[in-house]
Amino acid sequence: MINSSSQAIWQAKVAPDLQGRVFTSRRLIAWVTQPVTPIIAGLLADYVMEPAMQTTSWISRTFSSLVGNGPGAGMGLLSVFCCLACVLVGLSGYYVPAIRNLESALPDHDQLPKAEAIPAD
Repeated sequence: MINSSSQAIWQAKVAPDLQGRVFTSRRLIAWVTQPVTPIIAGLLADYVMEPAMQTTSWISRTFSSLVGNGPGAGMGLLSVFCCLACVLVGLSGYYVPAIRNLESALPDHDQLPKAEAIPAD
C-alpha cells in the first residue's frame, strides 16, 4: 500500500519524459543498501544482541519478558527494534508538514507551463 501510494504521487508530479530517469534513480537509492543490511544485521545479531541477551545485562532484564533469553532472543529483539524504527520513520513523515502536504504543495506535471525549446543556431 505504501509503495502504490508513493508511486501514484511520483507519476503525477514527474513529467512523463523524465519518469524513466527519476524512477530508476529512486530504485537505485532504495536498493543500494540491500547488499549491506544483511551483513550488518548478522554481525549485530551475532556479536552484540545475542551475547547481550544471554547475560544478566540491563538489556536482557528489560526485554527478556518480551523475547525471552534463550538462543535467538537477540535476533528477536533486533527484529523488534527494526519494527519500531519503521514505525518511527512512518510517523515522522506524518508529523513533518513538508512531507505530509507534498501532494498538495507540488503541482502535477500537466499543470506546469510548457517549456519552450531553445532554437538551434
